[in-house]
Amino acid sequence: MSHYQAAPERYDTMQFRHSGNSGLQLPAISLGLWHNFGGVDSLENGRAMCRTAFDLGITHFDLANNYGPPAGSAEENFARILEHDLQPFRDELIISTKAGYNMWPGPYGARCSRKSMLASLDQSLRRMQLEYVDIYYAHRWDDETPLEETMGALEHAVRVGKALYVGVSSYSPEQTTRAAAILRSMGIAPLIHQPRYSIFERAIEDGLLSALETAGMGCIVFSPLAQGMLTDKYLDGIPLDSRALRSGVFLKAENITEAKLSKIRSLNDIAKQRGQSLAQMALAWCLRHKQVTSVLIGASKSSQITDCVNCLRSLTFSESELFEIDKIMAG
Repeated sequence: MSHYQAAPERYDTMQFRHSGNSGLQLPAISLGLWHNFGGVDSLENGRAMCRTAFDLGITHFDLANNYGPPAGSAEENFARILEHDLQPFRDELIISTKAGYNMWPGPYGARCSRKSMLASLDQSLRRMQLEYVDIYYAHRWDDETPLEETMGALEHAVRVGKALYVGVSSYSPEQTTRAAAILRSMGIAPLIHQPRYSIFERAIEDGLLSALETAGMGCIVFSPLAQGMLTDKYLDGIPLDSRALRSGVFLKAENITEAKLSKIRSLNDIAKQRGQSLAQMALAWCLRHKQVTSVLIGASKSSQITDCVNCLRSLTFSESELFEIDKIMAG
């Protein structure tokens, strides 16, 4: 067992923001367990990262049923981290999980039917050894299931006490508006939407942020560092230990073009002028929107988490800085 003692100053510098119109506040920086927490990864490194995160005021840990690899192993490892280190602080934690992607054979192991959503939630709770999660998401839009059915499954999870709040991920503005209306008709306030967003990928600016504001929902963005491209990792080209070279499942080496590397270097010049690392500036850039409740970071070592949290020292941008960033991306 760990003798971990949480830092007494853990709430001194972290900023917390209300998720939409709800009473729930999330840390401006949240930790995602998408990568580096699976069965193929070092549990001790995962424990160290979670302890560092919590000591810095990161109270929100984001998972999904299929995180690993293998699928489900990130939730199993998080149960071990809770047991060894964080269980005494459960009431200080926001733990989220999701369902919608492939998990087990047959027609019920994927997508967002009531059967799939509720069976997957029970499995996730067993893997994490929890009685409830704080946020449960529909992980994807499912055009094969009526939206009323998926939202009904989320509503049921809240009614029976297996989730405190619910959200959706990667829905369009129109889909989000419909989902929010259905949940409200069931007496459930939709809490949050989790979309992809970064300096490189700005689709949420085309209607989703305004739809979330109208619906009273928060926004927690994933891949704000464009899977590591918006860090100092690629300033000198593609490093040999890059995920893009190792697997390329999500970030493919052929997509990291010289033109993109040139933009990364130009963005880094602006970050230097701001007194920030490129990662810090990229996170601050996402957090400049009032609708963005939190940015969801990934990490492979504790020092990366510390660097990311330090973005909170400088969140404001001048008009000229925003103009230069847009100019670089348009080039």
